Amino acid sequence: MTVLDWFIVAAYFGILAAIVWWSSRRVKTSTDYFLAGRDVGWFVVGASVFASNIGSEHIVGLAGSGAANGLAQAHWELHAWILVLLAWVFVPFYYRSGVFTMPEFLERRFSSRARWILSVVSLVAYVFTKVSVTVYAGALVFRTLLADVFGSPDQAFWVGAIATVLATGIYTILGGLRAVVYTEVLQTALLILGSAFITVFGLSALGGWSELREVARLQGEQWALWRSNEDPNFPWLGVMIASAITGIWYWCTDQYIVQRTLAARSLQDARRGALWGGFLKVWPVFIFLVPGMIGYALHLKGIIQIPTDAAGRVQGDMVFPTLVAELLPLGLRGLVVGGLLSALMSSLSSLFNSCATLFTVDIYEKLRPGRPEAELVRVGRIATAVVVGLGLLWIPIMKVMAESKAGLYDYLQNVQGFLAPPITAVFLLGIMSRRINARGAVWGLGVGFVLGMVKLTLQSMVQNGVLDRSTWLGAIGDFNGYYFAGILFLISVLIIVGVSLLTEAPPEEKVRGLTFRTVSAEDRADSRKTWDWRDVALTLVVLGLVLTIYLYFSFWV
Repeated sequence: MTVLDWFIVAAYFGILAAIVWWSSRRVKTSTDYFLAGRDVGWFVVGASVFASNIGSEHIVGLAGSGAANGLAQAHWELHAWILVLLAWVFVPFYYRSGVFTMPEFLERRFSSRARWILSVVSLVAYVFTKVSVTVYAGALVFRTLLADVFGSPDQAFWVGAIATVLATGIYTILGGLRAVVYTEVLQTALLILGSAFITVFGLSALGGWSELREVARLQGEQWALWRSNEDPNFPWLGVMIASAITGIWYWCTDQYIVQRTLAARSLQDARRGALWGGFLKVWPVFIFLVPGMIGYALHLKGIIQIPTDAAGRVQGDMVFPTLVAELLPLGLRGLVVGGLLSALMSSLSSLFNSCATLFTVDIYEKLRPGRPEAELVRVGRIATAVVVGLGLLWIPIMKVMAESKAGLYDYLQNVQGFLAPPITAVFLLGIMSRRINARGAVWGLGVGFVLGMVKLTLQSMVQNGVLDRSTWLGAIGDFNGYYFAGILFLISVLIIVGVSLLTEAPPEEKVRGLTFRTVSAEDRADSRKTWDWRDVALTLVVLGLVLTIYLYFSFWV
């Protein structure tokens, strides 16, 4: 890192500080703090959705997965079509309901018990997976790039991790969601620009796109987009089922993402923002996944040296840091480090604010209703500080867990794959059918979560040699996780529908305006006024790009 690199990083923090100062002066009510006053335009909504999704674990982990597995992981990065689903199907229900959180929507549609279950599960999952994984991934890059500055790789790891978490925590505490979404506009630009430089310089060093295709051809199915159904890691049918289930959960029902659309100033801004986020989501395949493939190809040709493990396998999570350290000229490293900081801080700030919103709105305000606005803002800030502390405490454990897995991205997909199916089932059935009731939703969520955690526990025991694969429990643990996600979704659907049909129908106030068949003619007419040809055109562009990428990579080797 040169003086120019540090100047670029310092300029990034200067602009960030100005945005936070401006945002903090506008926080007066809980709506200001948790939903940015419901006054965010579509461009900012879309940029915030994109930046929230792309954390440091995404950049580092996805590059590692690209090196190890080629295009097999690309299915999760082509979820722009699901953002179209969010825009046209889910957003109108969420926005009309006026809720702050996704658990609050479940209470409107079902019951307070469903709200409690989703709130607690979401909070625990955020703290012990997303927060710690995001920080750990960012710290890996600091360890590689800043070892000379801090004296040793380990010191760089910890100083970088702690400093970034504290800085992000401070600006989230002060500015709330307004600070989060407006800083994410800056962070989106840095993310795309910095990562694009990695792709460009990597291809230049390798010899161009045709050379990458040649390496892919030699790798054969290992780098193919579609694998056979006998493939132990990425059977194509399991991948398509699981990626759709987890994608709908993540993009259409997770507080972490949907909160941005709830902050929009109108239904039109919410819908168009989701579509704009979908357009941005098309590009991570090229700027995050493909660089990992480029890095591995450069390693095979001896142009760069990526650290390997005792068995001689490339350490996937070190691919991105190595590319930055060995390929980029002076000055551009600062831009890419700024992009990485953007990824780390945007994801963390989104997580911190989402956790604070869930705790304050879904737990604290339920236990102590009618509290003044100033108290709710104060509790939200305290909750953010607690999440910051818990995330820091969990990093050492995350470090051990990540090093025992194939990679960060795969680890995160595993955990999410076992949490997502019951949530996806409840939300989809909840808006599709007025007959689904609270008992069905609660039983579906409860049984689904228990089965998912049992599978995750057994799988971890098998992978770490605690449980023998030859036993029946070991066989469950060793069963392909993608197929299991599909089975768990089906079980959740059967429980929700079965229990609902065996018990009384929900009262009218629980379905009015919250299912397709109960939306009033007036609401339908109002919704029709919130979109025009531009929204349709953007929808067609997003879907066309996704289809084009699928077709190209299906036949590229």
